Amino acid sequence: MAFDRRTFMGASAATGAAVAMAGATSSPAAAAAVPSKGAKTYAFTVMGTTDLHGNVFNWDYFTDKEFDDKAHNDVGLAKISTLVEQVRAEKGRGNTLLIDAGDTIQGTQLSYYYAKVDPITARRGPVHPMAQAMNAIGYDAAALGNHEFNYGIPVLRKFEEQCDFPLLGANALDAKTLRPAFPPYSMHRLRTPHGRDVKVAVLGLTNPGIAIWDKANVQGKMTFPGLEEQAAKYVPRLRSMGADVVIVSAHSGSSGTSSYGDQLPYVENAAGLVAEQVPGIDAILVGHAHTEIPEYRVRNKATGKDVVLSEPLKWGQRLTLFDFELAWERGRWSVAKVSARVLNSNTAAEDPKITGLLSDEHRKVVAYVNQVIGTSTQAMASAEGPVKDVPIIDLINHVQAETVKGALAGSEWGSLPVLSQASCFSRTAAIPAGQVTIRDAAGLYPFENTLEARLLTGAQLKDYLEYSARYFVRTAAGGAVDPAKLTNAEGIPDYNYDAVYGLTYDIDIAQPAGSRITGLSFEGKPVDPAARFVFAVNNYRASGGGAFPHVAQAKQLWADSDEIRNTIIQWVKAKGTVDPAGFASVDWRLTRAGVPVF
Repeated sequence: MAFDRRTFMGASAATGAAVAMAGATSSPAAAAAVPSKGAKTYAFTVMGTTDLHGNVFNWDYFTDKEFDDKAHNDVGLAKISTLVEQVRAEKGRGNTLLIDAGDTIQGTQLSYYYAKVDPITARRGPVHPMAQAMNAIGYDAAALGNHEFNYGIPVLRKFEEQCDFPLLGANALDAKTLRPAFPPYSMHRLRTPHGRDVKVAVLGLTNPGIAIWDKANVQGKMTFPGLEEQAAKYVPRLRSMGADVVIVSAHSGSSGTSSYGDQLPYVENAAGLVAEQVPGIDAILVGHAHTEIPEYRVRNKATGKDVVLSEPLKWGQRLTLFDFELAWERGRWSVAKVSARVLNSNTAAEDPKITGLLSDEHRKVVAYVNQVIGTSTQAMASAEGPVKDVPIIDLINHVQAETVKGALAGSEWGSLPVLSQASCFSRTAAIPAGQVTIRDAAGLYPFENTLEARLLTGAQLKDYLEYSARYFVRTAAGGAVDPAKLTNAEGIPDYNYDAVYGLTYDIDIAQPAGSRITGLSFEGKPVDPAARFVFAVNNYRASGGGAFPHVAQAKQLWADSDEIRNTIIQWVKAKGTVDPAGFASVDWRLTRAGVPVF
């Protein structure tokens, strides 16, 4: 039975149980026969992290306190460092490797500060905190993630220069020569007590979605073919070079799906497909999906052998351990057994070596994010943002719409009405009454998205809203409603539900997806399907992220190079006072058979 892109059976991360892929064996059988008694054997461990997203300290710069969540996870490389040292002490440092699966230099205000405020690219600029920490911990290799490209290629190249380990990307190619723009792989030797060293190859694969999500930074410079294609090219080459073990570090989830629909001929989350289709791989460190998968196995179609995959959640919350057992047979090492598990970083203390190394950088960033930039007449919170039109999301939309209006003023598009989209990116974002700081404003928009203006019709906007409303679980009219169970239908994340500002409409969640938008109006009148509107939209959505209809193909009227987060900060600074009376209104609501849910 073949790997099914649409079917994924998972086990709870809390239980630490293995998960199984459709078409994958659930048996713990090894990739090769267990060696006979008395045979020469060797065991080693490959540790892996992924989606670190700028987390060094167990600290939330948006709340200005120690990180915590409902599961009481901890974050950061300082915690990972402690776990790594524990594993090295147990296994012997020479019997371990440490790799990463990408998304390293974007995500926290610590990483933002050293890309934008005190950039590493400046003359005599600083060394990036992530490079400092990963060098100190002793990483052996890391794959490129898509977010590595958010700040542009010069920042990425400087980061690469500052790392003591290679950044790998076999499917990141120079657009002109089609040759690798980064090292495709790295080769590592492990000494054994039985003669010949074990040669371990690490093949790095990144996400083809970079071509869409960071089009402005990479178009004409780099191209990103599919993971399966490049793995099929390099794995046989690595074996011919004498690799006894081949590990793939893939910044690509395991589901076989894509968030940008059919815009590219490559699968975004292709790790399971690589395991199934490309013979010669022993294990895959999975990234990108921000999911905890201690271990699952996919049977390779050509060899019938299991490939072991593991994904260690995100932000340094987990550390994957791939445990390998090798046997010396017929003059070579062969893999007898592979297993995987994860360690939870909340069981470890922060390594003082790492926290001490970066204490000055941490203090600078804390001081930066706590700068006061204005005041607010009242408190606003995002907790109800997924199910209600709340002022704090209106603030994002108002700033975007006002910015686009100003940019298009006097142009041929200046007379058209401007609408805006925004998502509830964080359910814990808040603007306090009284003083507003950079971290308060930045917390509304944790992503490095930039702003664009696209041209859409009324009919296209209706389609857009219907697509967005898939986010809500169909709920029959009558009976009690639990707000906690209304959202994230089909696993749709909060950032892929858009509220549109400037229109009024109801979302009837008693109806099937595709038939939910009612009463769609502009300035009190039904929206004309042929009417034209300017749509203020983030570059992720405009580039096809989330596969929303029409917007990626729509005419671009304007684009900004500054992050929306900075635009919000500058708007608050310029206004001095944030007053919801000037921008907040209830433009959309949930209904069932015409009756408001709330």
